[in-house]
Amino acid sequence: MTWAWLGAAAVGLSLGIFGSGGAILTVPILVYGLGHTEKNAIAESLAIVGMISLVSALRLSLARRVDWRTAALLALPGMAGAWGGALTASYLSGAAQLIILSMLMLLAAVLMVRGFGQPPNPEAALRAVLVPPLGQASPPRPRLMSRPRVRAGAVVVAQGAWLGFVTGLVGVGGGFLIVPVLVLLRRMSMSMAVGTSMAIIAFNSGAGLLKHLAVGERLGLRIDWGVVGVFVALGALGAITGTWVAARLPQVVMRWVFAIFLLLAAGFIMLHQTVLAGG
Repeated sequence: MTWAWLGAAAVGLSLGIFGSGGAILTVPILVYGLGHTEKNAIAESLAIVGMISLVSALRLSLARRVDWRTAALLALPGMAGAWGGALTASYLSGAAQLIILSMLMLLAAVLMVRGFGQPPNPEAALRAVLVPPLGQASPPRPRLMSRPRVRAGAVVVAQGAWLGFVTGLVGVGGGFLIVPVLVLLRRMSMSMAVGTSMAIIAFNSGAGLLKHLAVGERLGLRIDWGVVGVFVALGALGAITGTWVAARLPQVVMRWVFAIFLLLAAGFIMLHQTVLAGG
């Protein structure tokens, strides 16, 4: 039980440092640490991560580190996607949802370390993908809105809907995918992307939770609000600590540690679910 509460603090710590990763940790902790069913754990994860993200977004907004306009652009289609994801989840077994979650954990681990060994300015390295190389003329400034900008906006909306769907399906906030999208397509700084990610996660998690509750009666869904409250309190403290840590420790080291943890956790889930399915 004690390590489960430590895990709750780690959820917030991850959100504070990276702007992501919290929900990916929450579901395994609830299932394997507290013995909750997969369905209940996913719904509880949405409540936990949604509340922690909302508190963090409001706090970061005071420091002008949340772009609410962009958050709405991603969150509106994301909430619709979360609704659909939660509806789809009602037709899947809990084991299938955990397998999908473990695959997302592997993807998150890859995204966490993909920039290892790159130049020390990750923002500049990411933006280099979109900025013309030296020696090439920049495209003329559009009068109203260029086609590339329209396409980029459409990609952001589609990405928002997809991330929302994943949120509703397996109870993850999707911050590990939201942050790269905000940096690449919206050209945000990393600090602004982290704060905006919190707001988007809060919106998506809320929509997914409402749909889970709507379809939960026929599935026997029961949320332990006492556990949710403890996780939110410890997670919020962890998020505050994570923000402090992020300003003082090398991000490369922290990302590698977190990525290795994700790999181990994903392997454990896959092995556990495979053994159960085989049995």
